[in-house]
Amino acid sequence: MSNEIQKVGHSVKTSAHAVMLPSSHNQAEKPEKFYGMDFKRWQQKMFYITTLNLAHILKADLPAPGDTLETVVASNAWNQFDFLCRNYILTGLSDALYNVYSPINIAKALWESLDKKYHIEDTG
Repeated sequence: MSNEIQKVGHSVKTSAHAVMLPSSHNQAEKPEKFYGMDFKRWQQKMFYITTLNLAHILKADLPAPGDTLETVVASNAWNQFDFLCRNYILTGLSDALYNVYSPINIAKALWESLDKKYHIEDTG
């Protein structure tokens, strides 16, 4: 199976690398929408990102580009995780905040931007 990519269930496997994709979840697990107040509480309720195996994206940068199968698979997996994580965060925002933050294209940058703006306001 060398140099082949095979999708098995919720994982993508190569001969040297396996990436777990998040499984589906119950919509009831989503926290209420964030309207700009009690950010720390909303942020803590976003723990479901962890249960979906997406929290690592909030700390990771895009893998370095490369031509090997492993780097292509890693980059594709990172893009998929980032897409899902970013959209779960955006879905948790009120419509007004969604309009402000939706142009941010990377989940980590989105999370840090929200944290910078609202964490400081909560403590103040």
